Amino acid sequence: MTDQIIPGDLLTRTKVITGLRQLADYLEDHPGVPVCRFGWDLPVYPGSRDGEAAERAQVDKIAALLDVPVTDRTADGGHYKAVRAFGLITYEAIHVSERRMAAHRALMSYSGSITPAALEVTA
Repeated sequence: MTDQIIPGDLLTRTKVITGLRQLADYLEDHPGVPVCRFGWDLPVYPGSRDGEAAERAQVDKIAALLDVPVTDRTADGGHYKAVRAFGLITYEAIHVSERRMAAHRALMSYSGSITPAALEVTA
């Protein structure tokens, strides 16, 4: 298995890594700037025009690179993903199945149909 990185991807990758280092340096140099006490998630959604099997294969490849198992929750409407924690930072490669996307689109089709009454705020 060979890693195929095209020049555009390499530029984006360099920018992301540079940005993460700049953020880490900034936070270290400015202790007054708060951070989330629960850490952060870094989700990656490897897309493919070749269908769900190709997307799952990409998650499998990332799992191998991260040296972690794949979690397959697609049978119960969940995601297919590989997760690795680096301290409080979690890197996740996630495939969202078409079944899950269809359920999400169906749910969102009701968006705007129901408007809750305004909450009254008293002092």
